[in-house]
Amino acid sequence: MSQPVMLARRFGVVVAMLAAAVALFAPTAQAVEEPALGFGQFAGCPNNEEVPELEVEFDVVFCLHSVVTGGHLQAGSKDVPITNPITLTGSTDGAFEEFRYNSQGGLSKAKQEVPGGVIGITGLDWLVKFLNADALKLYAITELAGEPSKLTFTSVTLPIKVHLVNPVLGNNCYIGSDTKPIVLNLITGTTEPPGPNEPITGVEPSFKEENEIVYLENGTFVDNSFAVPGASGCKLTLFPFLPISLDGLVNGQAGIPAAAGTNEAEQELDLEIALHESVFP
Repeated sequence: MSQPVMLARRFGVVVAMLAAAVALFAPTAQAVEEPALGFGQFAGCPNNEEVPELEVEFDVVFCLHSVVTGGHLQAGSKDVPITNPITLTGSTDGAFEEFRYNSQGGLSKAKQEVPGGVIGITGLDWLVKFLNADALKLYAITELAGEPSKLTFTSVTLPIKVHLVNPVLGNNCYIGSDTKPIVLNLITGTTEPPGPNEPITGVEPSFKEENEIVYLENGTFVDNSFAVPGASGCKLTLFPFLPISLDGLVNGQAGIPAAAGTNEAEQELDLEIALHESVFP
């Protein structure tokens, strides 16, 4: 056997031994624990081990899974119906004040079609000449802009931002942001908005308990007292060599920024709650 071949084989053995040692002593990633049978909808509920900082800040007591099945979000002059369900999954403490979630939880990114499409949000009628009907459609995705809080059977506070999705607007066109969120204080009772909005009233959900899960169904949570900030990150991308900011056009067409008392949110919501020890026995 030639000397180069022998050296290559020895080198290969050394590499294999090193790889085995690394695999043996390297720390393994914390896997997300699977919920017990019948509790799969709570997969986004974390253990303290999955989110280490929770050990001193947060005591996981309840797991939650909610689904927004309908409603709408009216921001400025644009009213977007909720036609695709939005789920929120995670955990809360014993006082229902704080909310946390793991990699499988949080708020789902469900697309809602915006009436009027991209032309309605920009006013650029000439886009019809460049885009087909599908490319003219505009979608809104509600994303968390902070942690939900004050979760009860009749209320929830949601800091959100709305991602406007269309190729014309680029990848980072948002209404609201992590630093300037839209803060929804949703309740099932009667709101007390500033004018010109009038009070509106939600609907308390029905209540039942079955197999260690509490079900709250057919509730309607409302808020018409929140403000909506202007758009940011919207850029015309038909001509990559010359990006043009569309923030001003979006603001003008959508009627934003919009002061408190001129906007409205309504969410038809089902909620499931279970003790953490039942979900992860």
